[in-house]
Amino acid sequence: MKNGELIQAVTSAYRERDERGVIQEHPGWHDLGPQERRRAFEATLVARRLEAAVHPDGLSSTAEAVLRRIRG
Repeated sequence: MKNGELIQAVTSAYRERDERGVIQEHPGWHDLGPQERRRAFEATLVARRLEAAVHPDGLSSTAEAVLRRIRG
């Protein structure tokens, strides 16, 4: 996977959970160097702002996922 594709993959809000329900980091995160991790972090911030901008309640996909977990 190329760095651009990997950065796109790790910026996704979806994360696997283990058998105990603990959120797992994206496995591709470890394949990125420090500069690419910084780019991924910055891309994630932009993506979440865009999601919130178009959501009726101003929520990002991460915020929606957290609220779903809290509300059951």
